[in-house]
Amino acid sequence: METCIQSCGPAKPPPLLILNHRNNYSSKRLTGCSCNGEVESTRDLWDRIFTQGYCADVMVHTNDGTIPAHAAILGMASPVMEGMLRCSKRRQRRRKTISIRGVPHDAVRVFLRFLYSSCYEQEEMNHFILHLVVLSHVFMVPSLKKLCVQALEKGLLSVDNVVDVLQLSRLCDAPRLNVLCQGMILKDFEVVSATEGWKVLKQSNPMIEREIIDLVERKKERQKKLEEQKIYLQLNQAMDALVHICRDGCRTIGPHDKVPRLVGDPCNYPACKGLEALVRHFAGCKRRVAGGCARCKRMWQLLELHSRICVETEKECCKVPLCWHFKEKLEKGNKKDEQKWKLLVSKVVEAKSFSPLSSLPFMISAST
Repeated sequence: METCIQSCGPAKPPPLLILNHRNNYSSKRLTGCSCNGEVESTRDLWDRIFTQGYCADVMVHTNDGTIPAHAAILGMASPVMEGMLRCSKRRQRRRKTISIRGVPHDAVRVFLRFLYSSCYEQEEMNHFILHLVVLSHVFMVPSLKKLCVQALEKGLLSVDNVVDVLQLSRLCDAPRLNVLCQGMILKDFEVVSATEGWKVLKQSNPMIEREIIDLVERKKERQKKLEEQKIYLQLNQAMDALVHICRDGCRTIGPHDKVPRLVGDPCNYPACKGLEALVRHFAGCKRRVAGGCARCKRMWQLLELHSRICVETEKECCKVPLCWHFKEKLEKGNKKDEQKWKLLVSKVVEAKSFSPLSSLPFMISAST
């Protein structure tokens, strides 16, 4: 499919060209343009001028041949080519020349055709996309560069070429593409690091390799801190739910002088359901005394954490079981790992104040 980009007015979108069996070039009309026919005819004319090389006065030399072109068009389309043509003219040659080496011959042809009519074959664009990014940057053709970047963003960028595109985006001043490449690498770093492009990068550009590895490590550190923050917030919610269950009661458990909440009534404590099941298990477990139940150990730790957070100074004021027992035990100074407990308490207390998470499923479920 042939695609063209051409403006017929300041605020009117251009028509798109498609192949036609009658004359090889036709156009796909876009709404909002009152002169589509004339624009299509003019674009077809410029495309034929390039294809046939009619009255060409400059030869573009590539690695595998030459392409006839027109100095006036190249000079108007690219300021870099304009300078090259002036230098060629000063040498008083019978025909001006431009040399474009280091890229495939067909890529140069696609590039030059775009300068004439803003037309290109989508298949050719996809095939030579990286070469066209380089050519559009070197010869200062921003419209083509923008198209290439958009094409990469919309599907041509993959884990197989992302390392090459990353390096190219830095050489060709494409910051948006650079950010996109970094995001893809960070997302699938294990897959990208196994590609041939990454192996070449390690040898040719170790500074970029080190930079990407640093980004991966920082991402892992951020994810680790986020997971820790989720745990601290869950513990904070568990403390609120524990006080709620022991003071007010909930669906199936609560103080003897309180009427349990109806099963269908909503509960504002997200950790209540899982904690309620854990409290019921703790109350009836037979292995708790022997210390052989992991769920009971978890409940025991939650009770102790509550006692360290609880601000009640009177024994009768707090309704949570064993709260005063743990406080007295703490005053005697027999507690081991005191520093770890202090750190945990501070993290749990602070978690809710700066966390954007408002509701998380409680980490202790009825089945754990």
